[in-house]
Amino acid sequence: MPAALASFLAWFFRDPERLPPEDVDGWVSPADGRVVEVYPSEHPFMGRCTVVGVFMSPLDVHVNRMPVDGKVAFLEYVPGKKLMAFNPKASQENERFFMGFETGSGKGMTVQIAGFLARRIVCSRKKGDVLSRGERFGMIKLGSKVDLYLP
Repeated sequence: MPAALASFLAWFFRDPERLPPEDVDGWVSPADGRVVEVYPSEHPFMGRCTVVGVFMSPLDVHVNRMPVDGKVAFLEYVPGKKLMAFNPKASQENERFFMGFETGSGKGMTVQIAGFLARRIVCSRKKGDVLSRGERFGMIKLGSKVDLYLP
């Protein structure tokens, strides 16, 4: 049994290399997973924006990556509930971590959202950090959701 548990944990917390397309100037998803919602929103850091919600199942890689080249300009942790990540209310009510950044094409933001099983959000960046598209910035342990706020 210990070997099976160790194998599962190694697989679950895997961190394969991801290389975003070099010939594209656009943004990439901050997480492996499935787009579950797209909607207009507004946030004090972003102003009016579009939110793309990416649900990470327990089968997806849980490392989060920078969607575009940028400089971290805003960080905020918000405690909250532990609703199932695919619940539409999770983005507003669950524990979450905002990381806003400035890019050559405006501001952007990722929001790591904890879920029912996910009890730990990790963001390894601080204000002023300069990140490249595809660079690791954190993870959500045991699955959840990442919202991407686009200008």
